[in-house]
Amino acid sequence: MTKPVSQKKQEKPASSSRGVARWISAFKNSLSALTTGWKTETAMREEMLLVLIAVPLAILLGDTPGETVAMIVSVLFVLLVETLNTAIEATLDRISEEIHPLTKIGKDMGSLAVLIALIIAALVWGVALF
Repeated sequence: MTKPVSQKKQEKPASSSRGVARWISAFKNSLSALTTGWKTETAMREEMLLVLIAVPLAILLGDTPGETVAMIVSVLFVLLVETLNTAIEATLDRISEEIHPLTKIGKDMGSLAVLIALIIAALVWGVALF
């Protein structure tokens, strides 16, 4: 479950800007999400640390450029899926804190997606290293 985040002033939505200003605004929003994920989500912190450790290891241990890229992409994919899972959980918590069977299904499906991403990463690394 996501912890509540303080109601600080939000960046202007990226869609209200144009051109480079929109890109800058979207980038700021992404950095804000990265910071919030680090501060409030244990799984996100663990997976960010996984990426920080795995990327240099992949560069050192990958036998070919394709293998190295596959190893890096697989751990980034885990972080991507965890980010989407966190967004789903936050949205469901925003709608209602009430325990409801559909909320449980939504959260469980997000958790399953993360598990599948972790299995994919383990398979990629297993094939690359052994």
